[in-house]
Amino acid sequence: MAARHLTFAVGDIHGCLDQLRALLAEIEDYAPTGRVIFLGDLIDRGLESRAVMELIMAGPTRPGWTWLTLKGNHEQMLWGASSGESDVEWWLVNGGQETLISYGGTVPGRHLKWIRELPTILVERFRIFVHAGVDDTLPLEQQDEGIFLWIRPPEDYSGDYWGRHLCHGHTPSTANPRTVGNRTNVDSGAVFSGILSCAIFDDDQPGGPIDFLTTSKAAWRIE
Repeated sequence: MAARHLTFAVGDIHGCLDQLRALLAEIEDYAPTGRVIFLGDLIDRGLESRAVMELIMAGPTRPGWTWLTLKGNHEQMLWGASSGESDVEWWLVNGGQETLISYGGTVPGRHLKWIRELPTILVERFRIFVHAGVDDTLPLEQQDEGIFLWIRPPEDYSGDYWGRHLCHGHTPSTANPRTVGNRTNVDSGAVFSGILSCAIFDDDQPGGPIDFLTTSKAAWRIE
């Protein structure tokens, strides 16, 4: 039997390094190879945003794995604050202060360049991966990153999404990871709850997740 091609879609990390390390270990225990998609909001609010960024920018350490990162609204706020496109104070009061402290006061240019170049959405044969969601009342090609980074679908809403399954983060809840019809939200509010989650998809099969992984507080506190 041919091996399954799996994708692990990880919710909002927000500077929670221990939870990220624990979840990546669980992912690598789950399958010998695969793809990890980080759905954005790597930074802000948590205390170790720089370390989270450096770990993800470095990429996987095991052969057979690929990582892809999508931009979240907090990455966009950092870029906007650094480039002058948006208000610095707005970013700082929304978790940017913790990020700036983790960097010792200055975010390196290479980190800003990496953030600027992140894609905001991934549309595949069976699925759409995005940070916040999409507006299924508009053609996808008419939508911009403002929607992809900021929209909040109602808790129990599921659309058709052009025949694809939608996987996103951005809207935290202790009920997540959760699938409602054609939509899965994997933002478990790691910075508030201590729980980081991912949804597992079979790339060759349509539909929702085949499984979920979540870190428990006990798991990420073990040295």
